[in-house]
Amino acid sequence: MPHSTLTPVFTGLRLGLHALLLGLVSFAVVRAYLASSATAPFVVLSGVAFVGVYYAGARLGRRIVGSGITRGGRRLAYAWLGLLTAIWAVLVWLSPEGAYLVFPLFFLYLHVLPGRGGVGAIVVTTGFAILALGVHSGFSVGGVVGPLIGAGVAVLIGLASKALRQEAAEREALLAELVSTRQQLADTEREQGALAERARIARELHDTVAQGLSSIQMLLRAAERDTPEPGAGYLRLARETAADSLADARQLIGALRPSRLDQGLGAALRRLGEDQARRTGIPVEVTAGDPDLPMDEQIALLRVAQGALSNVARHAHATQAWVVLRVEGDRVALMVTDNGRGFDVERAVAAPESPSFGFHAMRERVQQLDGTLSVESQPDEGTTITAELPLTLSGAHA
Repeated sequence: MPHSTLTPVFTGLRLGLHALLLGLVSFAVVRAYLASSATAPFVVLSGVAFVGVYYAGARLGRRIVGSGITRGGRRLAYAWLGLLTAIWAVLVWLSPEGAYLVFPLFFLYLHVLPGRGGVGAIVVTTGFAILALGVHSGFSVGGVVGPLIGAGVAVLIGLASKALRQEAAEREALLAELVSTRQQLADTEREQGALAERARIARELHDTVAQGLSSIQMLLRAAERDTPEPGAGYLRLARETAADSLADARQLIGALRPSRLDQGLGAALRRLGEDQARRTGIPVEVTAGDPDLPMDEQIALLRVAQGALSNVARHAHATQAWVVLRVEGDRVALMVTDNGRGFDVERAVAAPESPSFGFHAMRERVQQLDGTLSVESQPDEGTTITAELPLTLSGAHA
């Protein structure tokens, strides 16, 4: 698991389990010698074998008992746990103090065995521990209730630990997605800023250098007609030079404009619909004029359409999509609609903790231009995403 604030907790639990197991084995061995039991040497051998097998498996870590292991690794984990249980059974039969080792075994069963297998193993070993204690010391209330309470506590702790691990994994995945999406949003904003700046430079070149060269060319043409040779030749050369410079300026302006928008936003949306239909097989009907919008607004609306159609392809399970661009009063509106399965907007988009970062990114892009973005959807009734931007004074109706 990636490092998180809960990593020290899991590390502490793991080290505590190691220490508990080693302490209980040592207790069983020491008790056997203090009691001068004839089975003391066998208790020592069993205890050493138990610790050796346990730590051999622990050193292999996730390759044996971790999640997501291969089928062969899972079989090896089961074999390791079975051998550990068999050694424990021998130790319990030799010394009643070995029964206490069943408590750390409970956690291993819950961790290694899937589903109800872990609980089943706990029930079986608890019954064996009660039987062994009864054989050694006679059956008593404490000999029965003690293992049962230990089993119950272990199950509760194990389930709580499992839930905590799952929550930590989900938090790590959510954090990784958030960091990745934030980086994508930053990259998109940088791209949008660069495109907007290039568009601004293109407009400035068009309104200053290109217009000036065009005016110079017309003035030189007029002067050329009224000037006798050889002065007319110099004017002709100056006019041709101005014409060449004007062509270079126009080429530079064209290179600075976003390639998709070189023929206007309406044409860009139609090409986007054709590309989307070709790549995904979902027909996209585009109804769009060519309103005279600033380049940054054209880029924003094009990006919203791209994001919305991407969501249609990935999530909507739609068979048809529509893109409509139109001017409504003093605002320009872009609507992307599909006939897919839809969703609960309040839960998936509007909630602050929503994982739908794509919608939030589109909304932030539109809000940066004093616009609004809305999402309308119902389960099994399709989805409509509408982006509205203010129509500038220079904007003309499509």
